[in-house]
Amino acid sequence: MVSIKEAVTIPSPPRRVWPMLRDPALVASCIPGATLTASGEDACQGTMRVKFGSTIAIFRGEARLAYDDSERRCTVEGRGIDGRGASRALASGVVTASGAAATVLRVEGNFNVTGPLETLANAGGVHLARTILAEFAGNMARLAAERVAAEPEAEEPEQAAPGFTGDEAGPGGATVRQSGPAAAAARRDRRLLGRAFPGWLKQFFSRKGKTG
Repeated sequence: MVSIKEAVTIPSPPRRVWPMLRDPALVASCIPGATLTASGEDACQGTMRVKFGSTIAIFRGEARLAYDDSERRCTVEGRGIDGRGASRALASGVVTASGAAATVLRVEGNFNVTGPLETLANAGGVHLARTILAEFAGNMARLAAERVAAEPEAEEPEQAAPGFTGDEAGPGGATVRQSGPAAAAARRDRRLLGRAFPGWLKQFFSRKGKTG
């Protein structure tokens, strides 16, 4: 049996990373060599292509998942059999996500391979796990950054002159907030009008007093 205890950092806060870790399809897409074939609420099935030196094996199996959202922790129990049917693998572990501005992903567990691949797995299993985890973290970081970039930026509200909000009265007297370039231009025009109007009134009544 081979034990692993590794930690990697994803430059995105846990509040963003944890929901991604809760998505088996997304997780599988980030694991090099993994293909998800079926997914349920607490279990998923798929294949995993691994390379031990010059030997390549494709394991077909399933994994059971148990999530603890309060602790941002996932317990995994998996098993698989290679394409030739001669080697079998059992694995179990716990994955936790912690941190503040960045996510520290910790993986602790063990796996056991029996059959022709046992010797190769015992010799290079830890190195293989580290390589897969590093690539997985890089892929998750890329997806997290893409999601942030795709989020719409909050539009900064413009300051309107007193009494001129840039909104329009809708049916029943309800206020309807305008938005977009046209609305911004309308608010700007009203702001200028609000500043100039008192001066116009003063000039009008001044001229009226002189002529009267």
